[in-house]
Amino acid sequence: MTIAEARAFIRAETRLRSVPHAPEIVLHVADEATPLWERTEEELGAMGLPPPFWAFAWAGGQALARYLLDHPALVAGRRVLDVASGSGLVAIAAAKAGARQVEASDIDAFAAAAIAVNAAANDVEIAVHLGDLVGSDEGWEVVLAGDVFYERDLAARMLDWLRALDRRGAEILIGDPRRSYLPVDELVEVASYEVPVTRELEDQEVKRTRVWRLAPASPA
Repeated sequence: MTIAEARAFIRAETRLRSVPHAPEIVLHVADEATPLWERTEEELGAMGLPPPFWAFAWAGGQALARYLLDHPALVAGRRVLDVASGSGLVAIAAAKAGARQVEASDIDAFAAAAIAVNAAANDVEIAVHLGDLVGSDEGWEVVLAGDVFYERDLAARMLDWLRALDRRGAEILIGDPRRSYLPVDELVEVASYEVPVTRELEDQEVKRTRVWRLAPASPA
């Protein structure tokens, strides 16, 4: 599937809607996860594709987007990376808040296409990286991570990387409703929201979701 075909597929299989907790932003989202997942596998003639995380506004991303829109000075004039971006929600919020340059990364090709489609829908510019940037450092001044602590190995890699970026002076902000592997003891809460979510993906319709910073590292 070409990039153009992926973008056309996303537009055809989703609906453009305002984000519940950040209505300044619109996203192409799905009504249901499983039918869309099946359609992506049919379209590519392949099984075992990752779930369509890019087709929903997840709780951590919504909280982080709200926080950036309400505190634009955090990113204004700065180079920003949104890692594991999914739909591009957090990257779009950073762009709307006045970031000088916004980049978004994801390992899913459909997510990369969705980020581009959603950026266009919100009239913002985002540089999209298809691939795993965890472990790299291209000089970002702010690194944003929404809903990334849901799997043990990924969570460990992510924390080590974010801690390294923090040590060299990057601003790190995390949006998360306390998913399974969130390292709460390593974090400091900076904001809390009641975020509307879909019950198909979460265990409730409103989820308390927090924005976090890394706690200061303990002296060696």
